[in-house]
Amino acid sequence: MLFRLSLLTVIGLIFAGCDPLVDAPSGQFTGGETGRVTRVIDGDTIDVNINGTVERIRYVGVNTPERDEPCYSEASAANASMVEGQTVRLERDQTNRDRFDRLLRYVYVGDTLVNRELIVQGYGEAVLYQPDNRHFTEFSNLERQSANASRGCHPTGIFDDGTDTR
Repeated sequence: MLFRLSLLTVIGLIFAGCDPLVDAPSGQFTGGETGRVTRVIDGDTIDVNINGTVERIRYVGVNTPERDEPCYSEASAANASMVEGQTVRLERDQTNRDRFDRLLRYVYVGDTLVNRELIVQGYGEAVLYQPDNRHFTEFSNLERQSANASRGCHPTGIFDDGTDTR
């Protein structure tokens, strides 16, 4: 599969420690669902109307603070600022649903991968939920950069649990 990448995208991926030919976002919708966000639940979960059915969507590869944790409101607000009321494209990795029956997806608004952007802004941490690992290397590198820059929630220490696997 060939990717059409801008020079800035390639440089950004290389800077993040990614191989642009392996980890590059396609920038093209390659399948999956499209729908309108009807509700933001928290920093990594939304409700989306897909063809008249509202589905709960859990973002793949990113984890944000829970309701009783520091930075929960900030992470939820960051997510809402990107997706609230928007039409989103949803792409699956390997797993379709989690144990709570939520669809597991990468969420795009236009060309922006929201899962990635939450990590870049420091409101989410990269988490490996096997077997869904398509963007894990990229997300981990971006999280290190966000932590080093003390962006978003990182100054609270909320993501310092010593593990990136769930």
